[in-house]
Amino acid sequence: MNITKDIIYIGQDDKDLTLFESQYDLPEGMCYNSYLINDEKIAVMDTSDQRTLESWFYDLEDALNGRKPDYLVVHHIEPDHASGIGEMLSRYPELTIVCSAKAATMIPLFFPDSDVLDRVQTVKEGDTLSLGKHTLQFIMAPMVHWPEVMVSYDQQDKVLFSADAFGKFGVREAEPDDWACEARRYYFNICGKYGAPVSTLLKKVSALEVEQICPLHGPILEGEAMAEALRLYTIWSAYGVESEGVFIAYASIHGCTKEAAELLSAILKGKGCKKVAIADLCREDQAEAIEDAFKYGKVVLAASSYDAGLFPPMYDFIHHLQIKAWQNREVALIENGSWAPSAGRVMTQMLGEMKNVTIKGDLVTLRGRMKDTDVAALEKLADAILA
Repeated sequence: MNITKDIIYIGQDDKDLTLFESQYDLPEGMCYNSYLINDEKIAVMDTSDQRTLESWFYDLEDALNGRKPDYLVVHHIEPDHASGIGEMLSRYPELTIVCSAKAATMIPLFFPDSDVLDRVQTVKEGDTLSLGKHTLQFIMAPMVHWPEVMVSYDQQDKVLFSADAFGKFGVREAEPDDWACEARRYYFNICGKYGAPVSTLLKKVSALEVEQICPLHGPILEGEAMAEALRLYTIWSAYGVESEGVFIAYASIHGCTKEAAELLSAILKGKGCKKVAIADLCREDQAEAIEDAFKYGKVVLAASSYDAGLFPPMYDFIHHLQIKAWQNREVALIENGSWAPSAGRVMTQMLGEMKNVTIKGDLVTLRGRMKDTDVAALEKLADAILA
């Protein structure tokens, strides 16, 4: 498949992969994008995951059409994009690897048996590489989301090879119309901690005339789809609020806390809240719950007490928000503890360690099943949330 006249897509779909990074659910699998620029000199833009290398090399040879590659541009050394480096060096003795200086130090970590040091050309911010008609301009993007990451810009075709930025979960063969849904889940779980580096990259990209974005995962973006992706990335990288509404995340042992969470959802809707999203942290995909916690500006956490602390599903959820640098949100709290309520104390402590997280309203404390007084407390909490 041609991206432009000279840029050929040689990426691979892995429909059988069920977990990305051994932790994120993949209902449709995952794609590993790779590209070849066909010019006086040939540049291969990244390789693929170990699971798909056989088919990747087949497509590479087909795209080469009897020629040999001159350069392998390594934007990101993570194994799902760079597993083919060792075999590329073996197959093509004249090949030069082009990467950042940090990547050059990391390649031996993954390919200890390959002699790479004399075959690496390191580049820095603003360096260029001429292939003939095409000139690649290199832009450093450290911590998006590894320290060695760079992106490259083809000045001829105005194509940005964006590494993991602008990626998404899923295979290319079955791309849904809604890019943002799986791109959002991907961004906040993979890159969410690194908003400042992503913002820096966006500023660099804004100075370029980009017509297409070619990420390492997901579809090639152009036109309105590219403009929307850039808009969303600007919000996401700044930890801004994407959508007005309330997200309720609950962790319930015997259903009592679930009952309160669902009632609060109904109360909020009755008071005019147009969008209320709700998630059962014990049964639903935590990565999707993290996505919604970043998407909305108002969040309710409702949890049972457990072992004089916090029910583990909620503890794990808040811990994941902490390590993803969740911030700039308003939070309301509901705890349940039939004989020794403790969840509110732990949640308050964990949230207090985050940046610009404000507690709204009074802590609602339930003791077992809801009583009429609890309903009144939830009504009052809804007013505080919507204020």
